[in-house]
Parts: sequence; C-alpha cells; structure tokens
Amino acid sequence: MAKLSVAIVGKPNVGKSTFFNYIIGQRISIVEDTPGVTRDRVYAVANWRGVDFTLIDTAGIEPESDDIIISQMREQAKIAISIADVIVFITDIKQGVTAIDEEIALMLKKSAKPIILVCNKADNFGEPPAEIYEFYNLGLGTPYPVSSTNALGIGDVLDAIYNEFPKDKIKEDDSEVIKVAVIGKPNVGKSSLVNKILGENRAIVSNIAGTTRDAIDSEFENEFGKYVFIDTAGIRRKSKVTESIEKFSVMRTNLAIERSDVCLVLIDALEGLSEQDTKIIGEAHEAGKGLIIAVNKWDEIEKETGTLEKFEKELKNKLGFASYAPIIFISAKTGQRVNKLFEMINNVASQNALRISTSVLNNVINNAIAVVQPPTDKGRRLRLYYGVQATTKPPTFVIFVNNKELFHFSYQRYIINCIRNNFGLEGTPVRLIIREKGEKGE
Repeated sequence: MAKLSVAIVGKPNVGKSTFFNYIIGQRISIVEDTPGVTRDRVYAVANWRGVDFTLIDTAGIEPESDDIIISQMREQAKIAISIADVIVFITDIKQGVTAIDEEIALMLKKSAKPIILVCNKADNFGEPPAEIYEFYNLGLGTPYPVSSTNALGIGDVLDAIYNEFPKDKIKEDDSEVIKVAVIGKPNVGKSSLVNKILGENRAIVSNIAGTTRDAIDSEFENEFGKYVFIDTAGIRRKSKVTESIEKFSVMRTNLAIERSDVCLVLIDALEGLSEQDTKIIGEAHEAGKGLIIAVNKWDEIEKETGTLEKFEKELKNKLGFASYAPIIFISAKTGQRVNKLFEMINNVASQNALRISTSVLNNVINNAIAVVQPPTDKGRRLRLYYGVQATTKPPTFVIFVNNKELFHFSYQRYIINCIRNNFGLEGTPVRLIIREKGEKGE
C-alpha cells in the first residue's frame, strides 16, 4: 500500500463522509444529516491515475466548542491533518463562508500542507454558481464546486490531489517489496527487533513504554528478498490513550497495519498473552493481513521439557479466531531465531496473495459436500451451487447458494477448513461471501 495519505476535513454536516464514500466506492463512513455522526477517523485505500493513497475521513471540526466529544473529534481531525500529505477542506456552498470555515482555514494554513478547497452541494450542471466566489476570501486558492451526492466535479478534485502529491512518493515502485508492520504493546521489543534485523540502531530503544511515537519505515534487503519494516508505537488500551500524542501513535499504528502486507505481532514471553495482545491481533485479522505471532524475550524464560510446546498450545487455544497464524519464539536481544522470520514472512505474504482457479476451488467444495452433507432446516436443505475467488489479500471466496439463512456459521467454518486443508493458506485470514444465486452482484 502506498505511503501517501489524504485527509478530508471541514465543519460538521458539509458532506465529508459522502465525498469519502463516493471516492472509495463503498459505504464505509456513516452518512446522516446530524452534525458529529462521524466521531472518529475512518480510512480506506483509494486509487487515482494509478496511484494508491489512504483516504482519511474525519469528524467535523468545531474550533470554539468545549463539549468533550466535540473536543475529541477536533483532536482526531488534527491528528489526521498532521499525518496527511494533502488536505481536502470541504465547505458547504449553500451556507457560504462561515466563521468556523475561516478558523479552520487559518488552522490549515499553519499546517503548511497542500490544501484543496472544495465547495460541496453545488448540485446543478453548467457554470460555477455565483456563490463560489465568496470562498476565494479564505485565501486557499481556487475553490472546486462539487456535488458529492450527484458525483459532479469530483474528478477535478482528484486531479488536484494527484498534482499535489510528493513526486518522490509517486515514483516509488514497491511491488516486489514485502511491507511488514511490527506491532504490539509498548515495551515488548519492537524497536529492538527492527534494530537487530537492520544491524544498526535506526529506532530509539528504551525500556520506557511509548518511546516510539511514530511509525518508522526501514528498507532492508537480503538473500530472502526486499522488505520494508514498519516499527510502530505500541498500542495501549483506549482508556490509557489520553494524550494527543498517544492518539497520534495509535492512528499511525492502525495506518501501518492497513498499508502492510504482513503484521508481525510481538508478545512478551514473560507476561504471556494479554487481553490487549488479543485485541491487537484482532486488528490485523480484521484488516485481512498476513499474520505472524512472535513470542519475544524467549531467552529469559526458564525452560524445561515441553515448555515451548505448552506455550504454543495455550496461544492457539486462546486465539481461536487466528489459529491459522504461525508462531515463532525469538529473542530480539540475542538474535535467537530472528533469521527464520524472513522465510516465514515470505510464505505468509504469498499465502495472503494466493489465487485459486475456479475449477480447482469447486472440486474442493464438491468433495467437502460429499463428506459432510449441508445442513437442513424444516425440510429445506442448503445447496451450494458453486464458488469463485473474488479477491486476494486476504483470499476471499464468493459461494452461491439457494438460501443464505441455511448456511450456518459452523458449516461455513467447515468449508473454510476444507479450503485450508487443500491449499495451506497459513498465516492469512480466509473470508467467505455468501450470495443467493441470481442475487445482485453475481
């Protein structure tokens, strides 16, 4: 995933989420005529003119409000602005320039980032409405009239965004590079591991939790391939994320997960698997990334016969939703088994990008049906007509059936296990999309 990012900002209820949803082609952000519905940042990957970028939708900015929730929304928007390469400032052409627009414009100018001024709700074709000229007073250059609802003028805005992207980032060709996000709780050894791999102290190493505030990209090449290791700030529990800078770190970590190919989750061997570790692994699982669990500080564990096997079994039992993830026991301090990570990373990345032909997939599904008959309910039996692979990263399969309600979770899990047994798919989530034959989208 590209490192480029674009933040959409503006006061509440100007159409930011509608603009966001149209560009990414999905209804991810909640759209409602109530100010403040989008309370957190939402982000997704978009593409324009062959360039991928992360599009960040933000909650509305109300600079003068003391309301706790609105204050938090404002902080979230500020974090997105600080991360972005380009900022899209959306206003409401029907409302005209408001005092809040002027304050937001002043804040954006201080950011020194490229700013694209958009006047939304210009719903009529033809010449730009006369109201648009008022927006030149914001001092942000030429305003772009658009209608997010009717998809008018958005291509011009995307062209303007493209023209403001840093050219060195656009030219990057990282198709052969595996991007590895090193994630985990604070003080679990993420920076130490990256430094051991790089052979130099590129990231600050300290036993003070939260030393790494940013996500640091480090390029690395060896006999196994080309990599970018993304060393991230540790993810704390939300109740402990109080400082603005900590919120920034969590956002950086989440974006690192989004643009990675493989997530390498570090667990402290001395502490064992915590609830927070499970949540972090869940973030990578939900994002559909390749997943490896590395138990760090294994050199500090007193061992006896079967210690490793017992620890691994306990992890698998507690992580039922991610039992597909390979587990490796390492020491970032001594380098124990660190070199074995590369082959594991390569394998997981290839499994996450695996594509299976339709004919072979359906042979597996048919064999699975022959071994275990589909369930019935009140005389109706589930029928699986055929399946196709919709996409990779993660491998996602669409299965057409006669009745979706009959396709219970347990039988879905059985089909997924049969696919795994035949194709491996180690270290990657597998997703099923269930459709009834003839349903829209077929």
